[in-house]
Amino acid sequence: MKIASFFSGAGGLDLGFKKAGFKIIYANEYDKTIWETFEKNFPKTYLDKRSITKIDPKEIPKDIEGIIGGPPCQSWSEAGAMRGIEDERGKLFFNFISILRETKPKFFLCENVPGMLAPRNQKAILNIIELFKDCNYTVTQHLLNASDYDVPQDRKRVIFVGYRQDLNLVFSPPKPVTDKPETKKTLREAIGHLQNSVLPARIKNYSNGSKCKELNHEYMIGGFSTIYMSRNRVRGWDEQSFTIQAGGRHAPMHPQAPKFTKVAKNTMILSADKSLYRRLSVRECAEIQTFPADFEFIYTSVADGYKMIGNAVPVNFAFHLARQIKKDLNSIK
Repeated sequence: MKIASFFSGAGGLDLGFKKAGFKIIYANEYDKTIWETFEKNFPKTYLDKRSITKIDPKEIPKDIEGIIGGPPCQSWSEAGAMRGIEDERGKLFFNFISILRETKPKFFLCENVPGMLAPRNQKAILNIIELFKDCNYTVTQHLLNASDYDVPQDRKRVIFVGYRQDLNLVFSPPKPVTDKPETKKTLREAIGHLQNSVLPARIKNYSNGSKCKELNHEYMIGGFSTIYMSRNRVRGWDEQSFTIQAGGRHAPMHPQAPKFTKVAKNTMILSADKSLYRRLSVRECAEIQTFPADFEFIYTSVADGYKMIGNAVPVNFAFHLARQIKKDLNSIK
């Protein structure tokens, strides 16, 4: 099944769908710091580097059967007003809707952060769902935790899936595969093999490049902000990671260190020798996001590496969603 990807980033969602048997024939990503990484890892996929606002929906391949991506929805949260369309981020979402309306694929999948489900955004969410329905899709919305789907981190995300109404399908999420505590993948399982040969970033957090013995196994240097030190940032080897974020400054600590000590409200201190405390490396974050070991992230500043990885959909999570969608679509053949 051929599909198109928008807001593709480094391709976590794309890779999950590829593993499930889909063929990504078209991708769109506007951030130039990501292009080389995507093209390196998806050499057979055409990458459109324009802003989605510059793309005529008629330009999208006509033979796609699905559209995947994570269009920004933040601007739709103002009391549920449709003013979001007037906001730049809202326009991006509106462009995604326009492409869906023009191409009419069998399905779409959108991923976003759980904050959009806050009570203040309820009317906005209803507006978004109505726009999908107006394109003749049967839409369901789900709050899922990637940790239930073979991902070694606590990472909740909102998933919208729509099937074209003539297919008479309704999406239900796949059953969790690692929902019990004893089945959750731990940091030891995810990154225990990466304890050697890590490098600190170069001055000003430039990458070590080819000097890394393992791809991207380098970590951001620099102090820890007051905000960072307001709570514990260490998870142990036999626990799951905190959510991997897009900012390297906020990357979790490596599990070799003891957990922080609380000394006052919103104030923590390091509990042992400072040399034990370092941020997770770019590679460690990537493998916690379940990218394979040979997936190379290309960047000059390590900050860009963390950003690509933190913004990605965990590959294993995407795979399980994609496999369910494929199963649903195959049921009507």
